[in-house]
Amino acid sequence: MYTLDTNAIIYYLKGEAAAVSVLEPMFAQDIALYVSAVTELELLSSPALTDDDIAAIAQLLTSVVVIPVDSRLARLAGYLRRAYRVRTADSAIAATALLTHTSLVTRNIADFQRIPTLSLRPI
Repeated sequence: MYTLDTNAIIYYLKGEAAAVSVLEPMFAQDIALYVSAVTELELLSSPALTDDDIAAIAQLLTSVVVIPVDSRLARLAGYLRRAYRVRTADSAIAATALLTHTSLVTRNIADFQRIPTLSLRPI
């Protein structure tokens, strides 16, 4: 089981070979894939998005479980931000992976490697 970082999805949707080679088999399997609601926000926030981009993002989001930011996740994310000096969005995404007991799939290993209990799956 995996949690997908925003950058993993962006590169996958752009057809970047490394991201496709890692994510395509995950989407093909019958396994749980999670994203944080913060990832959903990040994916949909670019002013440069076209209607086709929005449709592709919406389609991809139907194949994953979007985890909302509730009080439990916010408290863990706040702790991760304080303790390991990660950015707010990254702390919420890391907290999502920790609470779902999944590995975080990301291209930005350096953003998360300070969190010792977080399992990372690099692209």
